[in-house]
Amino acid sequence: MLNALARARRIAEHAETLGLLEGNLPTRQAQSHLGAVLADSVLQAGLSYRSVVLPRVRRIIYVYPQAAQLAGILEIVANGDVADFLAWTHPTKLARFTDLTHFCEEREIQDVFMMQSWLAGPSATSELQTVKGVGPKTVDYLACLVGADRIAVDRHVLSFTAHAGVEADGYDDVQTIVSYAADLLGIRRRDFDAWIWAQYARKQPEEAQPDLLASLH
Repeated sequence: MLNALARARRIAEHAETLGLLEGNLPTRQAQSHLGAVLADSVLQAGLSYRSVVLPRVRRIIYVYPQAAQLAGILEIVANGDVADFLAWTHPTKLARFTDLTHFCEEREIQDVFMMQSWLAGPSATSELQTVKGVGPKTVDYLACLVGADRIAVDRHVLSFTAHAGVEADGYDDVQTIVSYAADLLGIRRRDFDAWIWAQYARKQPEEAQPDLLASLH
C-alpha cells in the first residue's frame, strides 16, 4: 500500500479533476446553538440529512432559543420533553440525546464555545465514546459542527476515497489521508469534507447509511 502522503496526493488530484478549485468552495459554518449541535449529532446517523435532520435542527434553533445554553437543554430533559424537542420518538436517539446532555453537565460544558474548547483536549475523543452509541464518526461530526477543522468519515468520504483509486485501512487511515489531501489542496479540512458531501448529495438519492458503516457512528 502506498504511504499516506502518496495516497493523499492521489485523492487531491482526483478532487482537482472534478473541478474542486474551479468553482465556489462550500464553507461549513460553525453552529452556535448547543441544543441544535447535540440534536444534529444524535439524529444524523442513519437518516436523510436534508429531509429529516436539517428541518428538525432548524426548528430547534427557531423554537428553542433557550436551548442554546446547557441550562435550557437540562430543563427540557428534566421535563421529559426530549421527544418534542427532537420531533422524534425512537427511544435509542432520545436516550443518546439525554446521555449527551448529562455528559455535558458532568464536564460543565455550558455552550458551544466551551464544547469547542473541551474537544481540543487530549482525552476528549475517548471520553465522548464512553457515551452509548457514540463512535469516532459522531465525535468528529460533532467537532465539525462547533468549528473544529476535521474530516468526519462517512459513506461519502469512503466512496470518494474508493473512486480516487485509493485503498485505506479503517477509519483513522481514511481520515488521515483525506485530511492530508485537504492540506495539499490548501483548503480547510472541514470545507473539503463539505465539498465531498455536496458532490455525492447532488448525484445520489438520500438514503440511510448502510449497515457496514454502523461502527463509524
